[in-house]
Amino acid sequence: MNKKIIINSTLNEVRVAITENERLAEFFIELPDKERYVGNIYLGKVNRIVQGINAAFINVGLNHDAFLHFSDIDESMENDFLVEEDEDEDIYEDKNSGKNSDTRKFDSGSAIALRRASPNTGDDKDRPVFVTKKSGKIKINLEPNQDVIVQVVREAYGHKGVKVTTKIALPGRYVVLLPFDNIVGVSRKIYSYQERRRLRQMARKVLPEGFGCIIRTASAGRSDEELRNDWQELLDKWKEIETKVQRSRPPALLHQDMQLATSVIRDLLGKDITKVIIDSKKLYKEIVNYLKRTSPEQIDKVQLYTGTKPIFDTFGIENELATTYKRKVQLPSGGSIVVDQTEAMIVIDVNSGRATEKEQEKNAAKTNFEAIKEIARQIRLRDIAGMIIIDFIDMAKESNRKKIFNDMKRELAKDRAKTVVYPVTQLGLIQITRQRVNQNISEKTSESCPMCNGTGRVTSKVVLLNSIERWLKNFRSRSREFRLILQVHPNVAEYLTDGTISRLSRLMIKYFVKIKVQQSQHVQIDNFRFYSARRQKDITGEYS
Repeated sequence: MNKKIIINSTLNEVRVAITENERLAEFFIELPDKERYVGNIYLGKVNRIVQGINAAFINVGLNHDAFLHFSDIDESMENDFLVEEDEDEDIYEDKNSGKNSDTRKFDSGSAIALRRASPNTGDDKDRPVFVTKKSGKIKINLEPNQDVIVQVVREAYGHKGVKVTTKIALPGRYVVLLPFDNIVGVSRKIYSYQERRRLRQMARKVLPEGFGCIIRTASAGRSDEELRNDWQELLDKWKEIETKVQRSRPPALLHQDMQLATSVIRDLLGKDITKVIIDSKKLYKEIVNYLKRTSPEQIDKVQLYTGTKPIFDTFGIENELATTYKRKVQLPSGGSIVVDQTEAMIVIDVNSGRATEKEQEKNAAKTNFEAIKEIARQIRLRDIAGMIIIDFIDMAKESNRKKIFNDMKRELAKDRAKTVVYPVTQLGLIQITRQRVNQNISEKTSESCPMCNGTGRVTSKVVLLNSIERWLKNFRSRSREFRLILQVHPNVAEYLTDGTISRLSRLMIKYFVKIKVQQSQHVQIDNFRFYSARRQKDITGEYS
């Protein structure tokens, strides 16, 4: 399979597209108004504990308190210790060393000391209790106003704050360091027994007492020196975090994860990626410098895009991206899928198109099987998570219903997020649960419409500004005019001209063009019109 990573950077956003056989498969976006928090580590303070939902709310300095479920608390904060196996990794406990969380050594001022310290020396009968099927009742060493180190594992969405865990994990190129654990896990995608054994033995030699790690798929075949360098870099980061813990008062940011483009390279650049194409010199240098330290042999895959046409237009991504913002997506045979978001779940409806078969069953089956591939693709592209209900066209044959279930499982197996698919119900519904980590594309790129009091969605002003910039880039590459009139809705005009050095001023400097803004109630809030000042003519369509 021919896989590429294509990175587009503008003044206001970074977009990363992953293509498989020249077709868009995954999409990531980083906007200044939507800061990424996943991977960040904070020194927080327990605000309140709600035993009824088995959770605590932690003040980490964000708009909403972070949500910490008792199942996301590491064993060193439990009175009865329990080691759980990760569903994605094959976990091996270091039995030779006899290490466990209870016997770990630490300095009195270290982050580990903070983790292991009891909140008080009094009776712990009022401590929260968490019931598990495997271990029964477990008392959690947690109480209000206690300082605690947490890491964000899920972005905020809707009215919910970020979700955090005390199971800290520092990801590197080849390994993930676990400062509060002592297990050594090896990716199940490393199939060689000899290689798995080599990696585990090396981890036990390199890791300090009380530390664990998960060995990633990319580590297979890497030299001892490369792996040691990765471990040492992560251990140095952890030392910096411990130093910050001693000097900080909660809430405080202890560690910020890499920016989007570099984190995608760290996590996804493997042997299956044939090219990485970037249109920003700054990002290109950052990624090349990162690969020089971690994977020098991969540098040849990285290319700087120098074309005059926008990079996403060159690779046909912009047109494919348009479908991710649409409610209705067409299928090849004339049918369609309709994606709707509710407060609790995503609902996808499959609609039939023109009848190409004489029998209703055959026509329904053809449309349903077409819909499966497109639905799986849209779930990955839009990063839809939580509960997903799919309403397929009714089919009478049990064999067809089973095939729909098996085909959906096979298509979603390509997804890196954890998904569970349930069999087709009597009503022709398929239920899917998908791991939520980030906000979906709709939540990132749209905001409540001021014209309808939040009952609908419109393109956000940040995304509109990026569309204006892409238009200007096309205009500058093909025209010698230097004076334009930009007609936009008053709300957008205020957004463009706000500030000492406004967003509009930065665009004029970057593209060497003078732009006069005209406010018009007749222009939709998610649209714009460009006019030539010399010709007094609407030229929007000429450079779209």
